[in-house]
Amino acid sequence: MSVLPWILVIAVSYVIAKSIYGFVLGERKILGIKMQERRFSVEMFYSLLITYAIVILGFGLIYFILSFEGIYLVEGGELRQVTAIGSMIHSFYFSGVTMLTIGYGDISPIGIGRLIALVEALIGYVLPTAFVIQIVTNNQERAQD
Repeated sequence: MSVLPWILVIAVSYVIAKSIYGFVLGERKILGIKMQERRFSVEMFYSLLITYAIVILGFGLIYFILSFEGIYLVEGGELRQVTAIGSMIHSFYFSGVTMLTIGYGDISPIGIGRLIALVEALIGYVLPTAFVIQIVTNNQERAQD
């Protein structure tokens, strides 16, 4: 078993966690871009979209990296041989479907991939809640000023 894929998984996980943590704390700087304050927080909406994209791409990379370690996404109930590009496409597709809590069931993870998918689905449920809490908190702060 190679160490490099696990180092990459940890690095990608760190970027995902940092993005989510920054969004939940309401940081006004996303990917080095300073956001402005407005009544309707377009910036907060953009930061939510950016956070979703980072998480979907990050988990997609995790599934893709783990596919080299024998932890696969099974399509249609059977393990199929796919090219590296096919594996990457399946990984990002599965990540997006899982994150957005659609869960078609056409692709399923095996092994530790199931736990990773559960964590991603949980994040998919929690992020919109954090978004609403941020909006309510910002509105309350403005009302007090």
